[in-house]
Order: sequence, then C-alpha cells, then structure tokens
Amino acid sequence: MALTGLDIYKLLPKTNCGDCGSPTCLAFAMKLASKQTSLDECPHVSDEARAKLGSAAQPPIRLVTIGTGDRKVELGNETVLFRHEETFYHQTALAIRLKEDDPESESRVEDINKLRFVRVGEDISVDLVALTEESGDPEKYSAFVERCRANTNLALILVSGSPDCLKAALEKAGDTRPLIYAATAGNLEEMAGLARQYSCPLAVRGKGPEETARLADRIKEIGVEDLVLDTSPASLRDELTDQVIIRRQALKRHFRPLGYPTIAFTDPNTDKFSRALEASVFIAKYAAIVVTDLSEPEYILPLLTTRQNIYTDPQKPIQMEPKLYEVGNPDRSSPLLVTTNFSLTYFTVEGEVEASRIPAYLLIVDTEGTSVLTAWAADKFNAETITRALDESGVVEKLDHKNLVLPGYVAVLSGKLEDESGWKVLVGPKEASGIPKFLKAMKKRSA
Repeated sequence: MALTGLDIYKLLPKTNCGDCGSPTCLAFAMKLASKQTSLDECPHVSDEARAKLGSAAQPPIRLVTIGTGDRKVELGNETVLFRHEETFYHQTALAIRLKEDDPESESRVEDINKLRFVRVGEDISVDLVALTEESGDPEKYSAFVERCRANTNLALILVSGSPDCLKAALEKAGDTRPLIYAATAGNLEEMAGLARQYSCPLAVRGKGPEETARLADRIKEIGVEDLVLDTSPASLRDELTDQVIIRRQALKRHFRPLGYPTIAFTDPNTDKFSRALEASVFIAKYAAIVVTDLSEPEYILPLLTTRQNIYTDPQKPIQMEPKLYEVGNPDRSSPLLVTTNFSLTYFTVEGEVEASRIPAYLLIVDTEGTSVLTAWAADKFNAETITRALDESGVVEKLDHKNLVLPGYVAVLSGKLEDESGWKVLVGPKEASGIPKFLKAMKKRSA
C-alpha cells in the first residue's frame, strides 16, 4: 500500500533545511507521496529510511531509456492521467517497422531518416526503427540489423520471438541499447537473460493486463527492471481499454507490476488511413511507443503534429521571443503588423505574410505565450503593452510611416492604441488567411 505524506515525514530527518527544494520536510513528504519528486532530492535521508520508503521513492511509471547519445528515447515517468493536472513528461515515441524479408526495407531507412519537420519552431521527427525478424535464421537477421544500424542513428527495436535470432542481432547492435521485443510465457527466462547480458530494456507480452503483470513480476525477480508492456489486444477497442487500465492501475492504485511504459502496434492488415487513426488513438491514450509500418510523410506529419499538440505543456505555451521580426526584406515603406508571442499565432501570421510576397515587419508583443483573444481577455494584449513593445523595438527608426496593422479580433483597441502610441492603427483581418489579400490591397492603395 502506498505511504501517506505523514508516513513518509516520520522517516525524514525533519531538519527543514530546504536542500531538497521544498521549504519543509513535511512539504517534501507530501510531494513525494504524490509522486511529484524523488527521494534522491533529499541529501540527508538515512539508508534505513531510504530502504523503508522503497516504493514511495519510485515514480509510479518507471523511466525506461532506449538507445544512446543524442537520439536516445526516454519513456515513462508519468505522474498524471490528464495533462491539465500537471504535465506529461515524455512524449509517445513513434517507430517505423521494417521487415527482414522486405527487399525495400533497407532503402526505406534513408527515407525514415528524412522524416523530420519543423512546426511552430520545434523539430519533430520519428524516434525509432523496429526491425522485424521473419526468417528464423540468426545469421540472416543479424546481418539485416547490422546493415540497418549502419544507415541510421535512430534508436532500435529488435522484434523477434527467437532468442537465438535476438542474441545474434544483439552481438551486432547491443551497444546501442535497443529494446528487445518480446518476452512471453514461453521464452521468458531466455529473453530476460539477454536483457541482463546486454543491459537492454525488454518488452513483455502477455495476454491481457493480468498475465502481463505476472510476467513483469517474474522478470523483475530475475533482475531486469527496464520493461515495456504489451497486452496483445485483439482489437483497437481492447488496446484502448488495456492502455487506460494500465495507466490507472499504475497511477491511482500504485500497482507496481503495471508501473511501466507500454508499446502498441497498428494493424498492418488495414488500410493506411485506419492505421494512422489507430496510431493517433494510441498517442492520445497512453502508449509510450507506437509502432507502425506507415512511412509516408502525409501520414507521419499529422501523427507528429498530434503528438506535439498533446504533449505541449498547457501551463507553458510555446512562445516566441518578443521582438521585431522581418519577413522577406522589408524597407522603410513596408507594412508593420502586430500580434502576440504565442508561437502558433506567430508562425501562422508569418506564413501568410510570406505567402503574400510583400515584405513586412512583424512586431511580437509579450503576452506570456497566449493567443490574441486570450491575451486581450487577460489584459495582456492592450494599448499599453503594444505601445511599450513599439517603443522598445525601435521600429520607428526603420520606417518612414507610423501605420500599424492590428488583428481584426481586437479592433476595439484601435482608438485607445492610437491615443496611447501616436501611431495610426489599421484594423486587419480576423483570420490569418485574409492577410495576403489585405496586404495586397494596402500596397495597391499606397501606390
């Protein structure tokens, strides 16, 4: 049973030194009980207390690392069911499956490496390659793994039911810390032995959450603790149910045998749209790894965008640096547009200005990463903040005019902004899609 904050407090040194980052030992105990911190943060806890605290000091979902170096993938360590409760810490890793007997597999590795995009100022990409054994031939599979490894720096998942094939592959790629998939009731000891020998994480595949939990417990007794769970669901509905059960059991009931990240596979026998839909469901609820054979950019980009949206911390919106930006090569007669520093707002507006082919200045006002209407409602995007941004940017020295374009949704600010700033305010379109037409009309009028 999970310890309460008071139970934990009794085992702490009670010095209230603050070295852990909390003002008092009681505050630290409460945070530890709610899995918001680690016992390692307290430098003064005794070895006896550390042993007694045991599970209370561990995160409800174990942190598991696949791969090494810059492209390593961290899974788990989550503490909440919903991101508005706190935040999600490690986003779902997306893996592309390659089959050993597919003659195009090795050429596809290069295409997978290119599945990198920039969206709202962030790099988003595929994380892993899942290499599936089909021949039963250890030599053939290990050669396939070696060739693929040589052509990518992505983390690897080695997929095989044969311990012999996996051992041969690990001799070629074990130093990259791949995920071994998968231990089952029939090969548990051999797979656990490989995971221990090569210090690699191990996937556990049972029939449903109950059997998977039993297998995980047995493997832990052998000495392997970096586990990833697969419940072998028969349908998308079963997968969704199992993912929710595992997450709730780990977080709400502190059930250690299910306190590990999970892996989910899309069904290769369905059409591509259905596979993309499946993957999006798994990203939302609550797979730590999603494996799919989709590799076309038109399917991967929407999945990465979905992941980015879900795993963006709602308490810390993606923000742009508040300052004056140039779009194209503006001159002293170019228009000046004003908006907030919410990154999605910036990149949407910047893209439409660029599409207009009319060089312009874009003044970004600090609204703590909120959108135009949200910032206006919170009184963060007002005549005073815009005027201050105008003054601090030095834009007046770059232009021969004092005209600025205000987002149409906050046209109500125009009068006060003119009085406050001394600039002439032009009310722009409400939607960013109207910017190209608006700027072209401005240019035509001024010609």
